[in-house]
Amino acid sequence: MSTTGHKTWPRLTSRDEFQFLAELVLKRSTGDHTLVSLHDQHSGTTRFANNQIVQNVDTRRGSLRVTVAFGRRHGTAGTTDLTAGAVQETVTRATQIAHLSPDDLEYLPPVEPQPYLTPPTTRAETAAAGPARRLEYTNEAIGQCRMENLGAAGIVSSSIATVGVAASTGLFAHEERTDARFSLTVQAGEATGWGAAAHRSIDHLRVQERTLTAIDKAKRGLEVRELPPGRYTVILEPAAVAGLWSSLLWTLNAKSYEKGTSALSGKLGQPVVDKRLTFRNLPAHEDLLGIGFTADGLPTVASDWIADGVLTQLAYDRFTAKVRGIDKIPTLDAPCLSGIGPSLPTLQELIKHTERAILVTNFWYIRTVNPTDLTLTGMTRDGTFLVENGKVVSAVKNFRFHESPLRVFNRIAAYTNPAEAITSETGKLLVPAMTLHDFNFSSVTRF
Repeated sequence: MSTTGHKTWPRLTSRDEFQFLAELVLKRSTGDHTLVSLHDQHSGTTRFANNQIVQNVDTRRGSLRVTVAFGRRHGTAGTTDLTAGAVQETVTRATQIAHLSPDDLEYLPPVEPQPYLTPPTTRAETAAAGPARRLEYTNEAIGQCRMENLGAAGIVSSSIATVGVAASTGLFAHEERTDARFSLTVQAGEATGWGAAAHRSIDHLRVQERTLTAIDKAKRGLEVRELPPGRYTVILEPAAVAGLWSSLLWTLNAKSYEKGTSALSGKLGQPVVDKRLTFRNLPAHEDLLGIGFTADGLPTVASDWIADGVLTQLAYDRFTAKVRGIDKIPTLDAPCLSGIGPSLPTLQELIKHTERAILVTNFWYIRTVNPTDLTLTGMTRDGTFLVENGKVVSAVKNFRFHESPLRVFNRIAAYTNPAEAITSETGKLLVPAMTLHDFNFSSVTRF
């Protein structure tokens, strides 16, 4: 086990301190345009495996990036030393790089000053959390698993960061952001159960509840039966829905759309999923990880990306948006998928109202097979079960699937209210659990 003692770190770069550094850069720069970006973070992570804590570390990382432009030639340099001399040297290096760089035909000057939302980006309890608090949650998860003679592995982390952006155009933005995460895999023989959470508040991780759920899945998976591949009704838990939905998000890129390489090309303003589904960005939602501004200094905005099943927005970079006359660029920092009309309140109610289905906890190793229609392949994991007559009756061996989100999200039988879901590709979303018809499991896996 490796560990570092908890100590008082120098405070994070405040708004006034960032303003001082930005003014120092702007006075030093001789460029036509100058952009300054700050990311200063104090984070801690506790890792555990085989029911033992293997790492408990605190880290402090601060960095400042400077971009200097002469016409369409620009250069960027960064530093982790925020003293005046190091910052001035960074400006010099960015200037030298700019002079040596070719014209960038898609370069745009920094944006003008912007009005920003003030989403709930920080929570005091997370900012105050240190190694002792993370160890408390870790020991709670390990203790529950030890009582069941099961293995536990995962992480508990917390962080606080200050983020800033300033430019020679008068642009200035600065905000504090906290982040807390919990992930657990429970091992019972060859069976596993899993749970994960991410939130601005460390108090919202619900470690005990998620641990008990993961334990239950692992224990249920001890006696597994094999079913033949084929098309099944499935009940997808929020993490599984998010895994498929995340792949759909990458197709929203405006450049790919215009080149015809996106599966959504030509479908702007047309139905792409079930008409009951709406996909929104909700930066002010307290259960999402919304931010006030982007790395370019653009304000985040609440917006509908898919409304009543119809594609209404694309993801633009600044250059493409300018070419297309898009004044207000939509952002996707706090995604939420929801359904209108009758829904069931919980996953348990979905199960109760299902005659026969495969219940999927999560998907992994999702890859694109055919980008033209977004056919994906991947495997179930961390708990795959057979549901009959409203009850989970047994675990089943994991399946490989071949399906497209553009098809399966047009075969919805029922869904719940949105719930928290974590994916490695897109972070956190709010999505419902769903019952879907005719889901194609192409083969049975070897585990």
